[in-house]
Amino acid sequence: MDNPKMAITAKGLKLMIAGLLVMVAGYILLSGGGSGDPQTFSYDMFDFRRLVAAPVIIVCGIIIEVVAIMKRPSDKGTEGK
Repeated sequence: MDNPKMAITAKGLKLMIAGLLVMVAGYILLSGGGSGDPQTFSYDMFDFRRLVAAPVIIVCGIIIEVVAIMKRPSDKGTEGK
């Protein structure tokens, strides 16, 4: 193993943390909407935020994670080899 490069660079790690934060924000948007009384029905769980916005934000976070993992590191440091 003569390759001194790390598998995940500092930029990739920052992207992974950003993707994780985006996914957590999506899950926070997804929460709530329940009723305190189990005998009453609450239409709050069928609003735009929970049905559309939160899943789209979670998928964006997953896409950021995939980009962070699959991004190839640059070869700027290996010019002398």
